Amino acid sequence: MQKFLMRDVLGWGVGLWFIGYVLGFVFYAFVPPAEIGWYVMPLGIAITLYVLWNYIRMQSMRDALAIGIGWSVIAIVCDYLFIVLLLHPADGYYKLDVYLYYTFTFLLPIGVAAVRRSL
Repeated sequence: MQKFLMRDVLGWGVGLWFIGYVLGFVFYAFVPPAEIGWYVMPLGIAITLYVLWNYIRMQSMRDALAIGIGWSVIAIVCDYLFIVLLLHPADGYYKLDVYLYYTFTFLLPIGVAAVRRSL
């Protein structure tokens, strides 16, 4: 269980968040700041699904729920620390795209686990 929490919840959670964070800076050069989330989200979903399908083995729906909760907490805390407090976005940060991102962060592990169970 300790390995699951450290690798799958904490490791992949921080890693996937960091990929999205870096993508935000990349897109900052090409799109208006208010639209960055809409460009990062599809890539983030694709990368997250790839990781969930190929690298994470959830033994139960409880594991999927733990990943969803853990990744959501990581995303919320890291966004607040490294975007809201550090960067002070001029037009604010919390908009529809961010709330959808948090929702997908929670639901994608559960969805992948449900699909795997049905196969």
